[in-house]
Amino acid sequence: MLLEKIESKIRITRYGYPFILFGFFLNLLFLLAGVKSLVFISFLYTVFAVFFFRDPEREIPQDDSILISPADGTVLKIESLDTSQYEDVPCTKVSIFMSVFNVHVNRIPYSGMVKDVRYFPGKFFNASFDKASLDNERNAVLIETETGKSFWTVQIAGLIARRIVCNIVPGMKVSKGDRFGMIRFGSRLELYLPIDSEIFVKPGDKVSAGSSLICKF
Repeated sequence: MLLEKIESKIRITRYGYPFILFGFFLNLLFLLAGVKSLVFISFLYTVFAVFFFRDPEREIPQDDSILISPADGTVLKIESLDTSQYEDVPCTKVSIFMSVFNVHVNRIPYSGMVKDVRYFPGKFFNASFDKASLDNERNAVLIETETGKSFWTVQIAGLIARRIVCNIVPGMKVSKGDRFGMIRFGSRLELYLPIDSEIFVKPGDKVSAGSSLICKF
């Protein structure tokens, strides 16, 4: 009942329920034990868990030519590459950093068919560092559109993030704005887009998953 009341005010992703319930358990335990200082600490933990796992609704742009942001955060860098570690073709790489204060639910940038999902074990450098792209634990998803365009969406774990969640598999049809996973707690999302994409963002821009425009095919 308590979680339902909270979710009626703040939508929470199901991935956060274990953390929030654990916080409630600690609160009750310390309260019964009469340890006020720990009650306060566990209360702060619970509030943070609710805040971190929030999952607000977003208005998804319906323009079929527009690709949207898969994550909340700040655009770190935009690069034109002759090739990438995922596919030997020219592409435009857009890197987005998610701080611990951002919504961490990831959304599908553009409708299509999931052609490939690749998991890479790795390290946990600060996700704002460029070396995180190659060295950190990550999960890469290849999506092909109905018009034959393809792009990669890469979830990258960070210094604090130690768990990548991805609930799509090859062969699935996905729609723009669908939720497909998240990263806990502070991380990076990268897009590898067709080289001829018209990019709308620049380094330093704040973007929101499911609503911010990233490029036009």
